[in-house]
Amino acid sequence: MPPSITSHLPFGGAELSLRKKFRLFFTVGIIVLLLGGAKAIVHTLELEFLDLNGLVTSGIGGAIFIIGFLLSSILKDYKEAEQIPTALRTAIEAIDGDLECFARTNERFNLRETRLILIAVVAKLREGLGRAYHHKNISPVLDELGKLTPILGRLEGLGMAANFVVRLRTSQDAIRRALLRIYTIQRVEFVPSVHVLVQTLVFSIILLLLLLKTEGDPAAALLFGFITYMFVYVLYLIRLLEQPFAKGHGSVDDVSFFLLDELEAQLRRSLEPAAERPRLQAIERS
Repeated sequence: MPPSITSHLPFGGAELSLRKKFRLFFTVGIIVLLLGGAKAIVHTLELEFLDLNGLVTSGIGGAIFIIGFLLSSILKDYKEAEQIPTALRTAIEAIDGDLECFARTNERFNLRETRLILIAVVAKLREGLGRAYHHKNISPVLDELGKLTPILGRLEGLGMAANFVVRLRTSQDAIRRALLRIYTIQRVEFVPSVHVLVQTLVFSIILLLLLLKTEGDPAAALLFGFITYMFVYVLYLIRLLEQPFAKGHGSVDDVSFFLLDELEAQLRRSLEPAAERPRLQAIERS
């Protein structure tokens, strides 16, 4: 079957539906239309009393500068957040791989127990970042990860070399560090006073535009819609980027967990009896 023509358009690829990708656009568009209706009413009732001058344009330019400063700081945290799933998968796979090799030579070690814990870590992380827990319930994930501590503490007594135990504990600490970073990003607001400043600036600019004298022609309406769209969109965008791990909102702006989803599926398949033998044979051949 030939690929859809939309897959060749710059809309983010076939994996993203247009409804999800433009969800924020349509949400903000509705608000801009309502503001446009309010502007039409103000113009009809002749309530406009502000004249266009240099102070108005300077105020809009200053607001754009401050918002850009805030966005640059938030995007820095967002770029860091995008790397966390990679760090989590790397550490989890390191633990699972080392323990799998150890289980081949020591029948007393229960590999299934550790894999169930690792699966539960990924599952509880996804659940804790859902809407039911306000996208910030990481404590159960840390408790689940803590179940590995006594298991790792018994490995040296079972015959594992001390340097491998240290490596496993280092990977566990890397997972804990990544989880705590997620917890911090989801709970802490970047400079709350700056947010108040941006919000008041946006509302002030919109009020100023509503009371600004216009001719009522299409050009003025388009200019009003463009400026209000830009400022309202930024307010919604800041709220989305401040919690990059918010799951369950149907947005495409949250950090993707596809790496962890693939890892969870891989670990669940490894628990199936039929999957154990081929995987161990592949390790022996390597």
